[in-house]
Amino acid sequence: MTKPSLPELLHAAVTAVGGTERPGQVTMAEAVAEAIDDGSHLLIQAGTGTGKSLGYLVPALAHGERVVVATATLALQRQLVERDLPRTVDALHPVLRRRPEFAMLKGRSNYLCLHRLREGVPQDEEEGLFDQFEAAAPTSKLGQDLLRLREWSDETETGDRDGLTPGVSDRAWAQVSVSSRECLGASKCAYGAECFAEMARERAKLAEVIVTNHALLAIDAIEGAPVLPQHEVLIVDEAHELVSRVTGVATGELTPGQVNRAVRRAAKLVNEKAADQLQTAAEGFERVMELALPGRLEEIPEDLGYALMALRDAARTVISGIGATRDKSVQDEDAVRKQALASVESVHDVAERIANGSEWDVVWYERHEPRGGAAYRPSGASLRVAPMSVSGLLREKLFTDRSVVLTSATLKLGGDFNGVGASLGLAPEGTAGDDLPQWKGVDVGSPFDYPKQGILYVAKHLARPARDGDRGDMLDELTELIQAAGGRTLGLFSSMRAAQLAAEELRSRIPEFPILLQGEETLGELIKNFAADPKTCLFGTLSLWQGVDVPGASCQLVVMDKIPFPRPDDPLMSARQKAVEDAGGNGFMAVAATHAALLMAQGAGRLVRATGDRGVVAVLDQRLATARYGSYLKASLPNFWSTTDPHVVRRSLAAIDAAAKQTEEASAAEQAEAAEEA
Repeated sequence: MTKPSLPELLHAAVTAVGGTERPGQVTMAEAVAEAIDDGSHLLIQAGTGTGKSLGYLVPALAHGERVVVATATLALQRQLVERDLPRTVDALHPVLRRRPEFAMLKGRSNYLCLHRLREGVPQDEEEGLFDQFEAAAPTSKLGQDLLRLREWSDETETGDRDGLTPGVSDRAWAQVSVSSRECLGASKCAYGAECFAEMARERAKLAEVIVTNHALLAIDAIEGAPVLPQHEVLIVDEAHELVSRVTGVATGELTPGQVNRAVRRAAKLVNEKAADQLQTAAEGFERVMELALPGRLEEIPEDLGYALMALRDAARTVISGIGATRDKSVQDEDAVRKQALASVESVHDVAERIANGSEWDVVWYERHEPRGGAAYRPSGASLRVAPMSVSGLLREKLFTDRSVVLTSATLKLGGDFNGVGASLGLAPEGTAGDDLPQWKGVDVGSPFDYPKQGILYVAKHLARPARDGDRGDMLDELTELIQAAGGRTLGLFSSMRAAQLAAEELRSRIPEFPILLQGEETLGELIKNFAADPKTCLFGTLSLWQGVDVPGASCQLVVMDKIPFPRPDDPLMSARQKAVEDAGGNGFMAVAATHAALLMAQGAGRLVRATGDRGVVAVLDQRLATARYGSYLKASLPNFWSTTDPHVVRRSLAAIDAAAKQTEEASAAEQAEAAEEA
């Protein structure tokens, strides 16, 4: 029996999902198939609208080996598991003569813990919250969330938090979930046979395709104990986010609140001497943190060093004591002990890492304002430690013993893949030696005609932006652009303060155009309202640069207030930049410009989401036209037709707005006519 050809399989899959084959998708599928067949590594840029999910799923399923697909966003995970994979498997089944199984796998804390749900949270400051389950009508938001979770536990088949709609606060979810360190283990837990996390792992062991997230992929690479089943192919979608996600997983944090929580949890489980030692160490650490000023610590101050060593030693003593103690006065002692151990071990590990010091780590103090709501955080200071770079870790852990395909709409920065490749631990394309992974970069283009669909406007006449300075001329320009566009504006700002100031000012200047501001509603609700009313504008920061998908006339103007370089006082970015300079490289281009190019490419990608979309990307920062690095940044953006003439761009926006209004009026008339006939 002849093996089905890749074009035959791709055609069957595309037809099944109701799509149309595109040249870029075919090129992508062929490149992925070649990489999998010869065990090589591939970086592949596929523009919005290419259909990249099928471009990698079809060759992966055709090959027949186990594949892990890691994505960054919940939206794409859902699309893969609920839409693309079921339809693709159904379509390929008659051609492949087999039906590949697929499964979703996440970290343990993403699943409902039945032990926590039914036995309650062991001791701690939250003790007693579960009493609200028994109340006939809990009045607090937390109580209502917990009641909903109990009801949902009887309906859900997966226990996956993302299956709960609408969701609950982080604080409520923390009452019914555990980390891997806090878990009792299936063999010791009374609910082990029903455990949602264990069932997800079992399904993953039997699956040919496992869909997971970047964070779990990072944990699998960093912690040594594998959490993902053995696999021959790894596909990383939304790969432009991988380095930041891995950095996040590899970052440690210590706060006085976290340390005091560990003290409380351990107090009943160890002898008085060990408990007092940890309490004293916690008080010493808290005194040091009260005086902490934000910024990088190139050397650990003597008082902080002593406090960390005291914490480390006291935590080690407590860990030994908890391991030996059984206290009959403590109910459900195994759960209490696991929770206490998890807290104290976390304190021990971070304190030891910072106290020991490493030239590969960056340590800094951070101060934060209090924050309420789902992501509650008290005010105060934290001590943080992160790796200077994760490139060596990724080179060693990711590109060994398997074929790796990394794909995104934005991997080619400044005209080539080498910037992103370097951040992943790869040598420049074509120069890798025997001890370095061999890889290839492929750009399959985009189905969109960018020069005809979009304009890149750089406001060259504006004053050069100063850090936190008054930008009255920028607000004047933004006002005129929004008026010309008839609303329809996504405003991407380099800081929350800049977004708030612009929203406040423009709400008074042009009240006829409603302005939504990130943080005033949930992101989903903001995007829904933005898409529903063409006159509406949406202003915000980082998550809007990467997370908004609003095709059509509601988004015809994307504005960037300035080039999104990292802040000069960002401890991690500035340390990475200095390390490149110390090694003889160009730190600004390798770190700051690459960071800005990636964000700008993502931001510009919000404009054209479908073949009928038209509009303008306006960069209100003259440096894109005047600075030497401007050409590098522009080469990272879609090849829109470009101009620096404000009159040309306003006329164009007005024409695009007029055309959109005509279409909207025609559509409204058709709907009215259809309603009359009905």
